[in-house]
Amino acid sequence: MSIIETGATLHEAHRDNHTHRDVNGGWLRPAVFGAMDGLVSNLALMTGVAGGAASQQTIVITGLAGLAAGAFSMAAGEYTSVASQRELVEAELDVERRELRKHPVDEMEELAALYVARGVEPVLAREVAMQLSRDPEQALEIHAREELGIDPDDLPSPTVAAVSSFGSFALGALLPVLPYLLGAAALWPAVLLALTGLFACGALVSRVTARGWWYSGLRQLVLGGTAAALTFGLGSLLGAAV
Repeated sequence: MSIIETGATLHEAHRDNHTHRDVNGGWLRPAVFGAMDGLVSNLALMTGVAGGAASQQTIVITGLAGLAAGAFSMAAGEYTSVASQRELVEAELDVERRELRKHPVDEMEELAALYVARGVEPVLAREVAMQLSRDPEQALEIHAREELGIDPDDLPSPTVAAVSSFGSFALGALLPVLPYLLGAAALWPAVLLALTGLFACGALVSRVTARGWWYSGLRQLVLGGTAAALTFGLGSLLGAAV
């Protein structure tokens, strides 16, 4: 086998074994946060009301109201947060765009200095910066990546964030209510289904993280179960006091 063939083989093997998972969390964070928040908050809300010796009808209404209120709140909050972040990024991009138009040479030297700071030889750094600065749009993208750490072509969508947060929260919050809607007359089926859902969500998240499925599942189970138990106890105390 020639050196060229060996290099091609190594290159192919390296490519096949050098793929990375999405670590930006663009979709993972709102989806996981929404589902977990829906499960934990609605389970805790329902157990708190149940701890106060409320009727089955009151528990169901509380669960449905918690689902609706939480889902709309999550959607509105996520939309506002992402929209504000996007507006800030777009404002900074406008600043950079104006600087590239008014002071192209200074911006080119600035880019060259960044490469020099990373270990590139000054002559080579200046040549690379000069070539990259020939196209204004490419220059804007490079400066945005190097100076702001963002991709102008991959800005988050407020609508997508709001819809995904609404859906994931509603799905998670539905689990504790579902047994009652199917005819359950006690709290334990709702708690059991919600805790199972927490474990399953945690285990599912482990597919895109470095943790084992059992660790992620148990972590979510313990956190959600603790929140529900504490709220049930608080509800019992308040119910007895009132």
